[in-house]
Amino acid sequence: MRLPFTKMHGLGNDFIVVDCRNKSIPEIGSVMASIGDRRFGIGFDQALILKKSRKADFKMEIYNSDGGKVEMCGNGIRCLAVYIWKRRLSQKSVLEIETMAGIIRPESDPKHKDLVRVDMGEPVTEGRKIPVRADGIIKNRPIKVGGKSFKVTCVSMGNPHAVVVVKDLDKCGLEKYGPLLEKNAFFPQRVNVEFIEVVSKSRIKMRVWERGAGETLACGTGACASVVAANSLGLTGRKVRVDLLGGPLHIELSPAGAGKGSRVYMTGPAVEVFTGTVDL
Repeated sequence: MRLPFTKMHGLGNDFIVVDCRNKSIPEIGSVMASIGDRRFGIGFDQALILKKSRKADFKMEIYNSDGGKVEMCGNGIRCLAVYIWKRRLSQKSVLEIETMAGIIRPESDPKHKDLVRVDMGEPVTEGRKIPVRADGIIKNRPIKVGGKSFKVTCVSMGNPHAVVVVKDLDKCGLEKYGPLLEKNAFFPQRVNVEFIEVVSKSRIKMRVWERGAGETLACGTGACASVVAANSLGLTGRKVRVDLLGGPLHIELSPAGAGKGSRVYMTGPAVEVFTGTVDL
């Protein structure tokens, strides 16, 4: 079987997009793990599978490079939207994309063709719904891994995140402590880990250890979760630039801030790199 794909990235967080609206891939998780290897396959952080939807314009399924299926990807949904618009699969300027995290709505910017604004929905801060193994809001909760204690603030943006505020991002030890926090028993479905350094009320720096993918250059849901967490801790305002290794994302919280009834909006680029086929 020859599989067509399109390679894309959002701030260096890279993907393949596979159009499965009229076909299926048997044992797709294993296939994506095989071709996701950067030395023996195509190489990517996540695979975005475009499907038909009965309740939205399209459906997006997401597989990490280890073959695991995940709920949501902020950089990925921007890339999928650009893929759809570029191929004129829809003429709508605001798309409705079905995901495991619900209906997500990316919007094209007529003034900046390279940017996509996404209504990422309402953040979840109730412990069991994130999920974590505790009730209530999880704010600055100490978790000890590798002989060191970290204060984590937990948020779900359709997928679980643990945000840690540090003084110096360059010395946070992400490579060592990221995987330990990801797999800590406190997180029943594992967790994405963000280390953030607060520069000002309107700017933070962030590095991310993604569940099933390791460190990536950017993470859209992680940037959203980090701003929600920082705002709830009184460290930032509602409009924040998040500087990632791959470049900046702009995150805005609705007037309700990070509390009940709030929404999170993310704006950033999406770039198509090349198209190709791979033999399965």
